[in-house]
Amino acid sequence: MEQDRFPSLAPEQRCAAAPPPPKPRPGPAQRDCGKLPFLIQRDGSWLYQGTLIKRKPMVCLFASVLRRDPAGRYRLETPVERGEIEVEDVPFVAVELEWRGTGRGQVLAFRTNVDQIVCAGPDNPLVVDWDCARSGGDCAAIPYLTVRPGDGAHPIQARVARAVYYELAALAVEGTRHGQRCLGVWSQNRFFPIGPVPEACADHPE
Repeated sequence: MEQDRFPSLAPEQRCAAAPPPPKPRPGPAQRDCGKLPFLIQRDGSWLYQGTLIKRKPMVCLFASVLRRDPAGRYRLETPVERGEIEVEDVPFVAVELEWRGTGRGQVLAFRTNVDQIVCAGPDNPLVVDWDCARSGGDCAAIPYLTVRPGDGAHPIQARVARAVYYELAALAVEGTRHGQRCLGVWSQNRFFPIGPVPEACADHPE
C-alpha cells in the first residue's frame, strides 16, 4: 500500500484540521420537522424519498449537519430546522487508510466516504463487537471508528470497509484485552484490539 496518500498534511495535522461541527443553537424559530425521508444505507449511500443522492457535494453537506441525540437517533439539524433520519448501520464508511510511524507512536489516518480524515486515538477509538469477533460469524472482527461524538453517550461512527480491515490486520500485533491475548493495532499511543489470537497462533506462539 502507498504510504502517503494524503501528502499535503501529516496525519496529526490532518486530524486536527477537521474538528467536529459546532452544535447548532436552537432558537424560537427552529422548526422540528419530525421524520425526514432520508435513509443512509449500510454502504454509506444516501437516499432521499427512495432515490439515490448521486451528487457527492450534496451528501457531504448533509453529513456536515448530521447529529446523534442522547437516545441514539440520527437527525439532520441546522439553526432553523431539524428532523430525524433512518440509518441502517452507521452513517459513514472508512474507505481508505494511511499509516505513519511504528509501535506505540504509529498513527492510523482513515478517510471516510465523505472525505473526512479521522485519526484513531483516545478521542476517536476503534471498537469491535468482541463477542461477535470470537464467534467467527459474519459480523466477526468488523471495527467501527468514532468519527465524532454525539449529543449523548452514543458516538457517530464509520464502519471500517473490508479492504481497509485487511490492511489493519496486516498491521496487527499481539497484545492483551482484559488480561487475555489478542491482536490489535496501535495509534497515537493507544492499543485497539481488533480480534482474538487465532487458535493456531495461540497454540504455537513461537
